[in-house]
Amino acid sequence: MAETEVRESPLTAAPAPEVTVIESPRVPLLHSVLATALWIGCIHLFFAVMFTATFLLPLSKSIAVFALLLVLIVVPVEADSKFGMKVRRYIFKNVCGYYPITVHVEDIKAFVPNRAYIFALEPHSVLPVGVISLMHLSNAVPLPKTRVLASSAVFRTPFLRHIWTWMGLAAVTRKNFISLLAAGYSCAIIPGGTRETLLMVQDHEIAFLKTRKGFVRTAIETGVPLIPVFSFGQSKVYNWWRPTGKLFLQICRKIKFTPMFFWGVLGTPMPRRLPLHVVVGRPIEVKQNSQPTAEEVNEVHSQFVGALQDLFERHKARVGHADRELKII
Repeated sequence: MAETEVRESPLTAAPAPEVTVIESPRVPLLHSVLATALWIGCIHLFFAVMFTATFLLPLSKSIAVFALLLVLIVVPVEADSKFGMKVRRYIFKNVCGYYPITVHVEDIKAFVPNRAYIFALEPHSVLPVGVISLMHLSNAVPLPKTRVLASSAVFRTPFLRHIWTWMGLAAVTRKNFISLLAAGYSCAIIPGGTRETLLMVQDHEIAFLKTRKGFVRTAIETGVPLIPVFSFGQSKVYNWWRPTGKLFLQICRKIKFTPMFFWGVLGTPMPRRLPLHVVVGRPIEVKQNSQPTAEEVNEVHSQFVGALQDLFERHKARVGHADRELKII
């Protein structure tokens, strides 16, 4: 977030440390809507173009459109181009004010200046919109630059790959993860991934974590602390419907993406303007080991899962979600 306002307020549950509250800046509604449409609307733009080319255009024009989409998939995107940087700055400056998003950092003094961290955010929800708040957390915490790691399917989708690459996102591959941490970047990931969207339910939160241990292994191998993060309110910005059945599950696993119908304001792709509260827990220190045993990974993984559950329970009432439950599966 840009030009954040920082204030401090105590947690009601002693003896927890003070919570630093970072509020998103106030921006004109028009700019916040345009920034959100740029960030999220490219998903719907791609499917609208696909639908039009498949069902509404004559064959010759359909072939031309699909050829153009193929070009947009394979042509490299320059992340630091002048145009891309302008798009990035505009989105970051305005998008957090759309909801708005507020970040709550449990123990800001626990962060070591210029050290890399792994922010593991839950839940994925339809779209993990709260993760954008972590991109500029360094405005309040003296961290190196932060990168968000997203599904590799994003970077095979026209329009979406352009916007999200310009925003500084990278594919969540092991190679990218380790190289970014080695270069001093803090990385924000959603451990539950797109698989979590297959398990979503309407009445409570789901975190698909019990078998997700790769991010923990990477933390141990690199010696980078893990930070549990929970985004309250994110699950309510969209209504959604998805198919069911074994065939659908197999397709989703193959394409690493969950096709579903989702809608927000007045049935449009725009998310509802509901306050989001992204709560950042205390760093979990790990002992570096380039070849961790299964027991070491399991121990740190259990510590992280417990910390995330505790984080959720400590903060849900104070941010207005006392009725929500979190199930870790």
